[in-house]
Amino acid sequence: MSELKTLAVLGCGARGRLYAEVAAAAPEKFRLVAACDPVAARAARVGAMSANPTFREFSDEADFFAAGRLADALVVATQDHQHHAHMRHALDLGYDILLEKSIAATLDDVLDIEARVARTRSRVMVCHVLRHAPFFTAMRDILASGEIGELVNFEASEGVEPWHMAHSFVRGHWSKPQETLPMLVIKSCHDMDLLSWLVGRPCEAVSAFGALAVFASKNAPAGSPARCTDGCPAGDTCFYNAEKYAGPEGRHRLGMVYDDPDASPEKVRAWLRRSPWGRCVYRCDNTAQDHIGVGLRFEGGVTGTFTLTAFDSGRHYAFYGTKGVLRGGPSYRTFSGADILVQPHGGGEPRRMRIDVPGGGHGGNAPLVHAFHAELCGRGDGRTRLDASVHSHVMAFAAERSRATGKTVEIRGNRF
Repeated sequence: MSELKTLAVLGCGARGRLYAEVAAAAPEKFRLVAACDPVAARAARVGAMSANPTFREFSDEADFFAAGRLADALVVATQDHQHHAHMRHALDLGYDILLEKSIAATLDDVLDIEARVARTRSRVMVCHVLRHAPFFTAMRDILASGEIGELVNFEASEGVEPWHMAHSFVRGHWSKPQETLPMLVIKSCHDMDLLSWLVGRPCEAVSAFGALAVFASKNAPAGSPARCTDGCPAGDTCFYNAEKYAGPEGRHRLGMVYDDPDASPEKVRAWLRRSPWGRCVYRCDNTAQDHIGVGLRFEGGVTGTFTLTAFDSGRHYAFYGTKGVLRGGPSYRTFSGADILVQPHGGGEPRRMRIDVPGGGHGGNAPLVHAFHAELCGRGDGRTRLDASVHSHVMAFAAERSRATGKTVEIRGNRF
C-alpha cells in the first residue's frame, strides 16, 4: 500500500484550510489535488498550498462530485447542516473521509451516516482534535493508569470566552440554534466527546438546564443604536464594541469571517456597517444560550457535571477517585504553574505536570491529520474514528432534549 495519499478538500474555510496546511507540510504523506468552496478565493488558497500544477479548483459542489473520485481521501469541512448530504455523496464515490465536527445537524442524520460508513467500510475520522492534544492525552493516561484509583465523579467546564460568544453565537453563524444546531452540539460536542473518552464508559442519563441571560435587549446600554458603527454612547467602555474588529484585539476573529486580514481599519469599519458582525450584541436576533449546566450519569454509577458558560475561558477539570484527585486546566496553571495536578488522598505534595505546546494552542491539529494518514495506511489507533465519536453526539443531543423539556433523558446505547 502506497504511503503517499492524495487529498481533496470540500469546504475551504478556516478549518478546511488548516487541515490542508498541515497536509501540505507533509509532502511525503499527502498530495493536495483538489478543493471546492463557493468562495473561489478560498479554494485558490488551498491550491496555492499544494504546489501542484494539476490541482483542480471548484466553486460548485455539484461539479465537484460530478467529477468523480478525485483523491484517495476527502476533508469535509463544510457547514454542519451540509454534512449529511456531502457525506452521502462522498461515501457513494468511495472516499475515505476526515469529517469536521459536528458529524451532522440532527441525531437521525448522525446515525444514518454511521450506518452508511458501516456498509461502505470507508475509513472515516471525525475532527475531535482535542483527543490528540497533549494536555488531554496526559489526563487520559493518568485516569487509565489507576493513579487516582477508581473514578467516582467529576466536575468539568468550558468557558466559551465572552468575545468568542459574541462573535460566533450572538452576531455570528450559530446565533440561532433552531436554524443551525443546539448550543450543546455545536459548541460542546467536543466536551461530551472528551468526557466520554476520559471516563471510558457509556453515558446512561443526562439532565440539563440553561438560558440566555446577558445578550438580550433588556441589557442594552441606554441610547445604544442597532450597530456599534452608528455612534454608541457606551462605545468607549463597552467590552463588545464591534469597532474592536478594526484594531489588533479583534483581528483574530475577524480573519475567520473577512477574507482580507490586512485590510485598513477604515475598510474594516465600512464592512462592519453592513455586516452582521457590526451589530450591537444586545440588539441581535440571537437565541443561543449563554450558560448551560449538565448532569451526567455513566455506566457503573460514575457521575459528573459539565458547565458551559460564555463568561470564562478554557476548559477546567477535577476528577475524584478512590486514591486521589486529578485537577487540570488553565485556572490551575494560573495559580500553581502546573497544567495538571495529581493529589493523593492523605496529603503530601501533588504531582505537577507542565505541558507546553510549541507554537501555542492545544496542539491537536497536526497530530489529528497525521493520525488520519495512519488510518488511511491501515495502522490507525481508532481514537477518533466515526464509531468512537457517535456516542458523544448522542450525549449532546440528549442533553439538549433535557434542557428543552426539563426532564432527565435516559440513554440506551446510541438511542434515547
